[in-house]
Amino acid sequence: MYDAPIETIPWRDRIVTLPGRGDMRISEAPGPTGAPTLMLLHGLAATGRLNWATSVPALAERFHVVVVDHRGHGQGIRTDHFRLADCADDAIALADELGISSLVAVGYSMGGPIAKLCWSRHRDRVRGLVLCATAKHFLWPEAQGVANAVIPGMVVGARLMPEFFRRRIADGMLRDIPAGPRRDFARREMLATEAATVFQAARAVIRFSSHDWVSNIDVPTAVVVTTRDRLVPPARQYGLAAAIPKARIFEVTGDHLACVRATREFVPVLARACEYVTAAALPV
Repeated sequence: MYDAPIETIPWRDRIVTLPGRGDMRISEAPGPTGAPTLMLLHGLAATGRLNWATSVPALAERFHVVVVDHRGHGQGIRTDHFRLADCADDAIALADELGISSLVAVGYSMGGPIAKLCWSRHRDRVRGLVLCATAKHFLWPEAQGVANAVIPGMVVGARLMPEFFRRRIADGMLRDIPAGPRRDFARREMLATEAATVFQAARAVIRFSSHDWVSNIDVPTAVVVTTRDRLVPPARQYGLAAAIPKARIFEVTGDHLACVRATREFVPVLARACEYVTAAALPV
């Protein structure tokens, strides 16, 4: 299951037009009749298919699974100004288009803030949260200042030389993944992403903080902690769980790319986290 070829994954790709917003690629696995919906929200510089491909076969046994490409990532909505809040609103607009009245938002890394924003901006639609490899905030204010000074220049460079920057981002993120079909698939996915948007998204993530309102989250929440994570330190992930009332912790022995590099550890834990949240959640 964890190493299944991409072409055997039980999902269907299509482009969905969101009125007034744009076109978005989704991958959907229907799951059992009447199953609760999981909306899978991917991380920075990834795509929905890349982030979640190895997880969908297990999740689709129990859930209706919808995988999205965020703005400027993969075949997501094209944008010149990336905002996490827009990504959250896109997810709920997609639910409207698909006739989904309530969902569990499952976010990985950058997808964590987007999932929390889905809840904060659309509380009547989100019945639970599963937050993976993510945090209340990602950098201290001192580091944010440096990033804010550097990133705008990188955005300009990426717009002037998009192909160069796309390849640099892809090569950097894939350097530890062995050659083969999965690496080729990952590279194709990443090369479809707009480099300028990646830098804008990085700035949005760096500036994001839910510190002032995360304790108000009142839906069942699971926090999946990647215990060997160097990008989002485990202490930050445990801090997120401690800040959300009654959040339950699920631990994975893996680094920040556990969703693709430690699938045998990550996928069963993710499935248990989703089962916990959907069992505890009341219908919206």
